[in-house]
Amino acid sequence: MINRRHWLKSAAAASAISAPSASPAQAPSPWRIEKGRIRQSVVHWNMKPLTVVELADAAAALGMRSVELIGPEHWPLLKARGLTCAIAGSHGFSKGFAHVEEHAECIAKLTQSIDACVAHGVERVITFSGFRRGTDDDTARKNMVQGLKQILPYAEKNKITLCLEMLNSKVSEEMKGHPDYWCDHIGTALSLCQEIGSPRMKILFDLYHVQIMDGDLIRNFQRCQEYIGHIHTAGNPGRGELDDTQEINYPPIMRAIAESGYEGFVGQEFIPRSTDKVAALATAVRLCDV
Repeated sequence: MINRRHWLKSAAAASAISAPSASPAQAPSPWRIEKGRIRQSVVHWNMKPLTVVELADAAAALGMRSVELIGPEHWPLLKARGLTCAIAGSHGFSKGFAHVEEHAECIAKLTQSIDACVAHGVERVITFSGFRRGTDDDTARKNMVQGLKQILPYAEKNKITLCLEMLNSKVSEEMKGHPDYWCDHIGTALSLCQEIGSPRMKILFDLYHVQIMDGDLIRNFQRCQEYIGHIHTAGNPGRGELDDTQEINYPPIMRAIAESGYEGFVGQEFIPRSTDKVAALATAVRLCDV
């Protein structure tokens, strides 16, 4: 009940953004997704101090489909609320397939995550290149292909899609950028997927990171579309809310995604500056419901 009261209070505040004014005797109803052409999800780490339960309650009340990048121990509570986990975690971004010496650890963690996904009906697992740490591009690329090809047969057998995330290497502020990250351009992620040639090897297309490194978001989405397995959002600069203080115009981007026939999820991964995380989420969800 505490979680429900928190949600109702925040959602009512968020609904007032564009809802007609109500009479004093008639409080506004919490807003819910209306069009649903974009399958919306939300990441948990950036919404703390909300607990997984609080965030799941808020997501369900908004009509969202998923809370993602949380551990399998939380997936049953998502199912009880009509939600899923759109994409599961694995080995983290600090280690990855750009280094041969890290392959065994990455493969072990991906295998564990794939097994959990199979048991719970989750379809995607995130993976990363890791940092350069002095490795030249040709060697890192060769290592990436070699390592990913070792785990992909297991992913293919279990019908789980691996999503390689491109991260920006420009911004030095913690969790807003990742200096020295190897796969830091969308063209790199695309060419790797093309070279590997597996239907279970896709890109996690993070609009925030792509904007910083490459821009031209709609055209970059369109040229990568065949290889996109998941999408993330955030405002730029600052990775804050999807509002008029930032440079990414989300509605036309969401319309392009919806009109493309993309059937995956769009995960809200912005870091709210507001103390009311649920109201910030409701605003972003409404903006992306095109």
